[in-house]
Amino acid sequence: MNKTFRIYAVIFIVVMVILALLEVNKKETTNWRKNFDINEKSPFGLFVFNNEAKDLFKNNLKKIDQAPYEYYSQHKKNNHNIVVIENDIDGESWKKILDQVSNGSDALLIVSRMPKEISDSIGFYDSEISFEEQNVLKLTDTKYQNDFIKLDKFPSGRGFSFIKPNVEVLGKTVEDKNTDQANFIKVKFGKGNIYAHSEPLFLTNYYLLKPGSVKYAQDVFSYLQDRETLWFVEGSTKASSFFMRFILGNPALKYAWWVFLGGLILFIFFNAKRKQRIVPVIEPLRNTSLDFVKSIGNLYLQEGDFHDMMAKKAQYFLNKVRMDFLIDTQNLDDEFAKKLQLKTGKTMEMINEAIHLIKKGQDPYSSVMKEDLVRMNKLLDEILK
Repeated sequence: MNKTFRIYAVIFIVVMVILALLEVNKKETTNWRKNFDINEKSPFGLFVFNNEAKDLFKNNLKKIDQAPYEYYSQHKKNNHNIVVIENDIDGESWKKILDQVSNGSDALLIVSRMPKEISDSIGFYDSEISFEEQNVLKLTDTKYQNDFIKLDKFPSGRGFSFIKPNVEVLGKTVEDKNTDQANFIKVKFGKGNIYAHSEPLFLTNYYLLKPGSVKYAQDVFSYLQDRETLWFVEGSTKASSFFMRFILGNPALKYAWWVFLGGLILFIFFNAKRKQRIVPVIEPLRNTSLDFVKSIGNLYLQEGDFHDMMAKKAQYFLNKVRMDFLIDTQNLDDEFAKKLQLKTGKTMEMINEAIHLIKKGQDPYSSVMKEDLVRMNKLLDEILK
């Protein structure tokens, strides 16, 4: 076992011990947020109600995760019951619900804040009617007088500050120091009925699990007829399809997962750093053609063989003329000079001077000087441009 591995092992053990101590000493915190989520087991979620709803409605309940506007645009329904529990519904969907009620359906709306356009149509105004830390919800019907629920945790205090004369009051909020205020009403709307309850807390896990609280909830829903019931739930409350939901949903597994990922990242980082090798710099292949030409040129200059250099330059030039201009170079006469002048566009004086120097370089008995070589080289390069 090398030193590096021992260091990793010690760090991992220390981290695991710290996490274990934190887990043992951790105090469970309760989420008191009013989420009204059918999958939440927190105090103010609807997990218990969601599980018991089918029995409450005798298996006539259907949960709809579409907006009412979208659902009713796709489905034609006979008269039925509609349930909405603290759902953020758009204005067009509310109008669709009112249309269904007007045609003979019944709607039970358990919401703390009703849109003003809808409450105006129904005939009531909702507002804050109570500021006490606890209150009691009771029904006005004498057969339900013994069924009530006490709200001792964060009641919303919502109720109806104004209702029209034709609205029937089914339930009230009872307080010690204040007069009773309506919180559950029934309104005749077209051929159907609308039941509006302003305190949805009585359906949450915290209150349904308290002894005696279930009876009040059963009484509220008993006003609906025994027929098909559509419960419009939030679309985002469906169970997550994320493949890690089980691991991330359990604190112990979640900690183990993050420790595993952290250890894996550290291992990759340190291991890659330890094994990295210096990448050698490979120089590209050097083009030595120019150096070779310079070396040969310097050799000729040092030897002073200007005649041979002129002959080779002349040979190279005539070869280029044959290949590029397609001119016969066997006879360097006036006809050759005229063709070369037409092909290159140079002056006749320059062409004739170049031909004279070429012939001088090709004549083994002629006497040449360095200046002749320089002049011929300049002329031939100029002609080939």
